Amino acid sequence: MKRLLSILFLSALALGAHAQKNIPLLDKVEGHRVTFHYTYSLSQKGEPFHPVTDGDVTVEGNAYKLQGLGMEVISDGTTRWTLDREAKEAVVEKVEKEDIFTNPALFIASYKQHMDSIKVNDSGSDYLDVTLTLEDENIMRFVLKNIVYGPEEGKSDFSVQEKSLPDYLITDLR
Repeated sequence: MKRLLSILFLSALALGAHAQKNIPLLDKVEGHRVTFHYTYSLSQKGEPFHPVTDGDVTVEGNAYKLQGLGMEVISDGTTRWTLDREAKEAVVEKVEKEDIFTNPALFIASYKQHMDSIKVNDSGSDYLDVTLTLEDENIMRFVLKNIVYGPEEGKSDFSVQEKSLPDYLITDLR
């Protein structure tokens, strides 16, 4: 689960990194609902990149929705739901001390702290290909496509009502 969420946050990072102090595409996120499709690959110890996953992300303020690896993660910034719709299982947790690897909205707000590790491989008006070098020298690659900025719509799309999941096994860890 944590790996799935880290993909989301690091994908959000990739919205527009350059060898500079600002990332205009990330700076533009505030005050918008942003959606994009991501592909995540990993290179360990200099090996070629291997695909890990892909999915879709929506971010607004400190709320987010991530779909990938057959899972859906929905957070309004206070509560996080992880849904496996095929298995009809859900885990609900209180959001506490998230970090940039588990919360894409938090990463967007603090991306400038990671600029030394980011390299833009290619970019365009609605896509970005970026790598992030980790402390262990492994490299994560994110290709973002179909980046769309829209008006904020509120957090109703970032919450789950338990009654909307009548046949689910729900594990409540709050």
